Amino acid sequence: MRWGTYFAVCAAVISIGLALGVTMPLVSLRLESWGYDSFAIGVMAATPAVGVLLGASLAGRLAARVGTTRLMQLCLLLGALSVALLALVQNYAVWVVLRLFLGVALTVVFILGESWINQLAVEKWRGRLVALYGTGYALSQLSGPLLLTAIGTATDSGFWTGVGLLIGGSLVLLGRSGAPRVDAHSASGRGLPAFCRKLPAIAWAVVLFAAFEAMMLTLLPIYGLRQGFTQEVALLMVSVVVVGDAALQLPIGWLADRMSRQTLFRACGVVLLSSSLAIPVLLHTPVIWPVLVAFGASAGGLFTLSLILIGERYRDDELVRANAHVAQLWGIGCLIGPLATGAVSQWVSGHALPLMMALGAAGFIVLAFRGSLGSDLAQAER
Repeated sequence: MRWGTYFAVCAAVISIGLALGVTMPLVSLRLESWGYDSFAIGVMAATPAVGVLLGASLAGRLAARVGTTRLMQLCLLLGALSVALLALVQNYAVWVVLRLFLGVALTVVFILGESWINQLAVEKWRGRLVALYGTGYALSQLSGPLLLTAIGTATDSGFWTGVGLLIGGSLVLLGRSGAPRVDAHSASGRGLPAFCRKLPAIAWAVVLFAAFEAMMLTLLPIYGLRQGFTQEVALLMVSVVVVGDAALQLPIGWLADRMSRQTLFRACGVVLLSSSLAIPVLLHTPVIWPVLVAFGASAGGLFTLSLILIGERYRDDELVRANAHVAQLWGIGCLIGPLATGAVSQWVSGHALPLMMALGAAGFIVLAFRGSLGSDLAQAER
């Protein structure tokens, strides 16, 4: 086990989470201050999802030509450039283009980085090692809104902080080796419909968590403001959700190495449904804080367990291809979640965010209890 490389790759991917945790709420709050409505903010939040879909189709071809490590470094630097331009050119239409480009660049890093982490993990520790990565990523997102609160939203300091983090993520990969071997077709994204047919619960879990993450960083602060909370409390709500995600991923990973992963997977779906339904009812009571913790932990558990189930069966090209499908599904979730929630919030219900998550969790539970979650995984690409 190459521990130095494992932690370096984790750090590179985690730098993205911290950078996005600082910049994504800042973008939404800036648009809110400019007078844009929920749907316009939802469109901005969903724009990187299109970039995710493009990045998933390009990652394999680019990695085969450039090399996995070098491509990850280059994409982190391109991401830093995009964030810098967000600070320099503050215009809605330009921001849409920049966030699209940011989605492409950072998706390549996610696909290759998560494949690299899963390949490095030894089987008996896979649950804990993947969960440790998930915990680090969640903590980076927790630290992002907290850091933004400390920096303040009146200036562009949050954007420049994101630039520095992405440059740092590129530097930690210098000299690292042992990345998955990739050919030009590994991450082309072919086979996604077959993957979803074979593994509908895992596919939907990825979509659901992607929607969750996009909405937590972009729409949850707006949800809090419009329910009567101050900006500081609204950002704290985001942080508490991410605390739940971060604090409980290692226990979930530990359990995944010791009990049925299918049972644990289903349990996360049940907790997510229950906590989503409880948020509108308990929002203005002290009980909302533990509910938000459970909300974040259960959503994060779905994604962690999805990666564990995939990583235990795939290596090299097949692992990169499976993670390309995960990225495509992630893009779909990031696209659907904010757009649908922004529209429902504006035209149907102010509690659209938790109610849409409850609907998604109910769909996952139906899929998860219909059959096996992992027995056909090895054939999902065939």
